[in-house]
Amino acid sequence: MAITYTASTYGTANNLWQMVQDYTQNTEPSFVFNIPTFVQVAEERVYNTVQIPALRKSVTGSVTTGNQYLGLPTDYLAPFAMSVIDPATAAQSFMLNKDVEFIRQSFPTPTSIGQPTHYAQFDTVSFILGPTPDQTYTVELHYYYYPPSITTATTSWLGTNASNVLLYGTLREAYLYMKGEQDMIAYYEKKYEEGIQMLKDLAEGKGRRDTYRSGQIRVVPT
Repeated sequence: MAITYTASTYGTANNLWQMVQDYTQNTEPSFVFNIPTFVQVAEERVYNTVQIPALRKSVTGSVTTGNQYLGLPTDYLAPFAMSVIDPATAAQSFMLNKDVEFIRQSFPTPTSIGQPTHYAQFDTVSFILGPTPDQTYTVELHYYYYPPSITTATTSWLGTNASNVLLYGTLREAYLYMKGEQDMIAYYEKKYEEGIQMLKDLAEGKGRRDTYRSGQIRVVPT
């Protein structure tokens, strides 16, 4: 059955699956079975190339008196910022991200307590804070994570807003799996890079400016 691709459905999982099969002209069962893997590899490649604001998540937690450790969210990848909120004044203070050795050197005695001013990722499940909290504080963490894949969520931010990047990234992985012609792999890589540049312009350019601060974008006549 023929599928009509429209702007509203271009980024759905079903359409993406069908488009990969149409572009590659490959419906071999093992190939179709592996399409979700091609998609996930392409998604992770994009997410690790472009700082997309939609990949930023915020959570709040609490640290208690005498406990210098704070658990990591299960979907945590890397930090953007962490702040501690003074319970008396509600003032929010951002902590400095350091390594564990710095925390241990600067605050060598765990019983030395105060409002935390520094943090470091201690292991795969927790942060360590310095100094050790002298009371219960609310902590706000902004962090980088992988959103649900289009392979499990049916739709995704990437599929909706940068469907060309997702399509060509997936096709590149598909052709590598097929050991396809090098010129086709190079072609899809080129189309992927063009899409990545447009996504960077959006996420890291337009998404990081406003007209009050930066003025409107102007093109100088040639």
